[in-house]
Amino acid sequence: MPLTLEQIVEETRKLPPEQLPELLERITLAAHGPLDPKIEQKWTATATRRLAEMENGTVKPVPGHITSARIRKIVGR
Repeated sequence: MPLTLEQIVEETRKLPPEQLPELLERITLAAHGPLDPKIEQKWTATATRRLAEMENGTVKPVPGHITSARIRKIVGR
């Protein structure tokens, strides 16, 4: 019998935090297939540029809880 969603979530809590990105990538690939290499290259370039901007102080990161609150306000939840 397959695991329930709750069981899967509970099992993920046992994983080391550094394995979570790989798990998310595998779930995404299972649901949507591999990314187009051109799109993946552009996303990588954007992420690399944004990280450099945060590290050199060009931009200031916004904490996740603030971003989530802003999104909830926009969508009315």
